[in-house]
Amino acid sequence: QVQLVESGGGLVQAGGSLRLSCAASRRGLSMNVMGWYRQAPGKQRELVATITSGGSTNYADSAKGRFTISSDTTKNAVYLQMNSLKPEDTAVYYCNAVRGLTGFWGQGTQVTVSS
Repeated sequence: QVQLVESGGGLVQAGGSLRLSCAASRRGLSMNVMGWYRQAPGKQRELVATITSGGSTNYADSAKGRFTISSDTTKNAVYLQMNSLKPEDTAVYYCNAVRGLTGFWGQGTQVTVSS
């Protein structure tokens, strides 16, 4: 069993920055892909960004140019640097990790951007 533990959410004013962190509980179990998704009230969960074990990244259009995903494969950790935050970025952000055909989710961390 793998647990993903997220941290770094909070309340920030529009234009501000936050850095989310997520670490898997088992460091010796390498993940193929790690990433971040978000879910706003009344909306479906959506992709924010992913990164493969080889370092390839993928971003949602809404995140391009403002958010940067990075990882530390030695720690089985993934990070999301969020800059120029907007009120529409308000959501619960979930860490995701995939190993083979198995996916894992974190419990979510709230990000609230005030106008």
